[in-house]
Amino acid sequence: MAKEMEVLNALDIAKTQLYHFTAIVIAGMGFFTDAYDLFCISLVTKLLGRLYYYKEGSPDPGSLPSNVSAAVNGVAFCGTLTGQLFFGWLGDKMGRKRVYGLTLMVMVICSIASGLSFGKDAKAVMATLCFFRFWLGFGIGGDYPLSATIMSEYANKRTRGAFIAAVFAMQGFGILAGGMVAIIISAAFKAKYPALPYKDDPIGSTSPQADYVWRIIVMFGAIPALLTYYWRMKMPETARYTALVAKNAKQAAADMSKVLQVELEAEQEKIEVKGNDFGLFSKQFLRRHGLHLLGTTTTWFLLDIAFYSQNLFQKDIFTAIGWIPKAKEMSALDEVLRIARAQTLIALCSTVPGYWFTVAFIDRIGRFAIQLMGFFFMTVFMFALAIPYNHWTLKANRIGFVVMYSLTFFFANFGPNATTFVVPAEIFPARLRSTCHGISAASGKAGAMVGAFGFQYAEKAIGVKNTLIILGVVNFLGMVFTFLVPESKGRSLEEMSGEAEEENGDAIELSQHTGHDIRTAPA
Repeated sequence: MAKEMEVLNALDIAKTQLYHFTAIVIAGMGFFTDAYDLFCISLVTKLLGRLYYYKEGSPDPGSLPSNVSAAVNGVAFCGTLTGQLFFGWLGDKMGRKRVYGLTLMVMVICSIASGLSFGKDAKAVMATLCFFRFWLGFGIGGDYPLSATIMSEYANKRTRGAFIAAVFAMQGFGILAGGMVAIIISAAFKAKYPALPYKDDPIGSTSPQADYVWRIIVMFGAIPALLTYYWRMKMPETARYTALVAKNAKQAAADMSKVLQVELEAEQEKIEVKGNDFGLFSKQFLRRHGLHLLGTTTTWFLLDIAFYSQNLFQKDIFTAIGWIPKAKEMSALDEVLRIARAQTLIALCSTVPGYWFTVAFIDRIGRFAIQLMGFFFMTVFMFALAIPYNHWTLKANRIGFVVMYSLTFFFANFGPNATTFVVPAEIFPARLRSTCHGISAASGKAGAMVGAFGFQYAEKAIGVKNTLIILGVVNFLGMVFTFLVPESKGRSLEEMSGEAEEENGDAIELSQHTGHDIRTAPA
């Protein structure tokens, strides 16, 4: 019945139209904001240390204590994990659209509140910053399962992978925007309030106005989210949710007739499906999708340990190899500017292209091949950096290190960072799709927390070289667990989830009992 329903068939075979691109932009701007909000904090943590943890007479500028740094960097991931589970479940219970605007408003409010963290006392500022970044992460978490599910349910089966990957690729632009905003703000304040390096003027190197810099950078994330709120509210509920979960094929046909701008015959009766209503914790789900869920959760978990470690702490690695001068040789705003320039360069040269390579090739060579290739090259380049690490720290070899480091980002994004987002939105039943995507994404954020908290301590305890070796092993394990994930290229969502097979069987059985064939002919 799902397979034969006219509205779902029309979505599967629809030519690429304006509504596809509109959905990509609306969902994608959420991901643009997500990436900006999650990664902009790494640009200003050094500045926070100088502003709030300066010790008079110290040979080095103030820096965040390890526990505070780990909390500031990692607390948003705790919120994101919680939000992915909660909003993923809610998206299946209440519908994708009804929850979609709520996540955006949480993000807007908490972005602004993060920048308005109260007072000038270190404990007060850090406590309120962490509090609001947790709830910011909570809103961001909801965007993952909802955006992926909405895009997969709107897309046609021929280019579905590219459409979902394009939404996720907006993350790259969010990371790039974070670096560019930090460059503009810090450069403007540096020109207005020039300061000497710390070694020449310890107190004057951090101008009081620098306190505004990190607040403006953090608050800027509210703007793109706010701009897309109206359009999110205008989107109709997805036909697959309305037809297969709400069981109202007539409403689904009416909604999609407007979107597709074609006449669809509305089924008069509400859909009653038996036999395919198993729950998440049932034996039937375990038999059909248990290994799939294990595959999507483990690969996303392992990927994010490596990916977020690299992203959040690339500033430390660049300092360690001498690409960014030591802190005492710069003023506070100069340090922000240099860190932002380095992050922007990496994003421009490797992160953003990697995402769009996936968009271009995912429906040609498939999800499985891209994910396996990405993990393989991430493993190779991580070991190539780690084993001869002392060689890369020599001044003559620093450019080579940056190139190799950039390639690990490129193959993360032209690889598992995109595919782990795409596949869970395609292979699970409609009534559990958002929930299973939320579980998979939450597993990823658990990995991000391991990366954010673990890398902080591993770097100091065992050094950068050994930490990079561990990340190489993690990438190799990701390659192994990829074999649990099925290929979904060119297949309909109902075919992947098993809904087509079971519901078609139910329809035939029902027609035999009633004497009428209740299936709708394909468009």
